[in-house]
Amino acid sequence: MAKKADILKEIVAKKKEKILLAKTSLPLEELKAKCAGLTPTRPFIKAITKPREICLIAEIKKASPSRGVICDDFNPQQIASIYQEAGVQAVSVLTEEDYFQGNLAYINEVKNVFTAPVLRKDFILEEYQVYESRYFGADAILLIADLLTQEILLSLIELATSLGMDSLVEVHDERQLKKVLKLKPASLIGINNRDLHTLETDFKTTEKLFPLVPKDKIVVVESGIKSYQDVLFLKILGVAACLIGEAFMQAPDIRKKVEEIMGW
Repeated sequence: MAKKADILKEIVAKKKEKILLAKTSLPLEELKAKCAGLTPTRPFIKAITKPREICLIAEIKKASPSRGVICDDFNPQQIASIYQEAGVQAVSVLTEEDYFQGNLAYINEVKNVFTAPVLRKDFILEEYQVYESRYFGADAILLIADLLTQEILLSLIELATSLGMDSLVEVHDERQLKKVLKLKPASLIGINNRDLHTLETDFKTTEKLFPLVPKDKIVVVESGIKSYQDVLFLKILGVAACLIGEAFMQAPDIRKKVEEIMGW
């Protein structure tokens, strides 16, 4: 367990190297210029908020630090097609290369076959990655409260909004939630049941944090959702959407698993 305890630090250190490399091949000013005149984004928040319904953000990921390779026969387009047929409201695409074996190119590959909005799930630390997300086709981005100061969080949310993207701001404990609730533009809050430092998952995180979120905020619950009972519990709580990845990625029949867990 000693090695896992610092996994988030490892990921962030690697991500900083990747950002430097990206800036070398495509400087920020060039990237900003490329973001002008792109086709409009698809409205993410609108897609995952349906009255009296719990929506699904289905994840596309090949591997994870806790599990290693989850999906051997990994084809992002094929998986997206299955999600499309199943009626999934939005998709989350893992783009982190080193620990999740993701790629930014997957976003547009997915959008070619999936008509609903796509969230870029990565470790976003600075404005370069927000422009990069928009350029590579993301409709929304994940921002992890644990990694960012209040000021940086606010500036990244505002930048994403100016580029037409929504921001899912993820928290794991009360301290992070308090930090995020002070930011008026943070309307979409993700409660992650997984501790990113130890990679341990505890559903009690949602039970503890959800009652502390004001009713005008939209809540997405991430990690550890494995059964219809889990989804039903979240629906009764009043959660807008659940983000599920591993349960689908390791299923022999993805569509059947979606229908089973969501009760569709």
